[in-house]
Amino acid sequence: MSPAPPPGAHAPRTKSQLAALDDDRPRVTVEVDGHVLLIGLDREEKRNAADLRMLHELALAYGRLESDPDLWCGLVSARGEHFTAGLDLGNVAAAITPEGLDAVPEGGINPWQVDGVQLTKPVVLAVQGTCLTLGVELALVSDIVVAGKNARFGQMEVRRGILPFGGATTRFPARVGWGNAMRWMLTGDLFDAREALRIGLVQEVVLNDQIYNRAYDIAHRIARMAAPLAVQAVLANAHLAESSGEAAAHAILQSELVRLLATEDAAIGMKSFQARGDATFIGR
Repeated sequence: MSPAPPPGAHAPRTKSQLAALDDDRPRVTVEVDGHVLLIGLDREEKRNAADLRMLHELALAYGRLESDPDLWCGLVSARGEHFTAGLDLGNVAAAITPEGLDAVPEGGINPWQVDGVQLTKPVVLAVQGTCLTLGVELALVSDIVVAGKNARFGQMEVRRGILPFGGATTRFPARVGWGNAMRWMLTGDLFDAREALRIGLVQEVVLNDQIYNRAYDIAHRIARMAAPLAVQAVLANAHLAESSGEAAAHAILQSELVRLLATEDAAIGMKSFQARGDATFIGR
């Protein structure tokens, strides 16, 4: 399968093209590609820094991924040389109330999933260039991350007098270990793709011109080769173990197996196994 022209794979715009961009245009592009939802950060002139509009649009994109039964996987990328410079504090600060920041419109899901609402479908992330603060936290909440050799990461909130509020304080230590997480969160230092791979923040590091295509291939492999209900069950059980412990996750394994065995996809999977061929799942 050949990748469709994606936001993250486009060549960076020229300076004149950047200058001509309409500031009122969408900050996030969304495209359905088979059973995969392609989500692209598109504020290249600001290194994809997230203003309030981008936060709203990204939340709506995640809401669409969750609510559409024909969408089985998400792929998040970014246009230009950088994944994201983090939060556009100058724009967003005015929207922070005494209760905090609410950037999720009706129909959306918080992409960082720190409000108790959890995405049930997998997300693959393609990261190039700079990936700061909320970008790192988006990597932490995603399921598979592909980074380019030029990627640079930074959880820099302490250098701005605040703390990470997109899940890094809990997910970073759980993902990479206490010392590795604190080394980068407490200093705000930048670290490279090699270090991100070593500690487990990213799963693959590839040449810069291969980032999107590799992430695209993985997302479509999930959507094409794996039964979506089974994928969602794997994610749900792993998240349950993370939040409530292994015993809670183990306790429902048998009932989940029985439930999945009753689906049409399980019958399709069994027939494909017997025929020694690939299955074409339908999500039922």
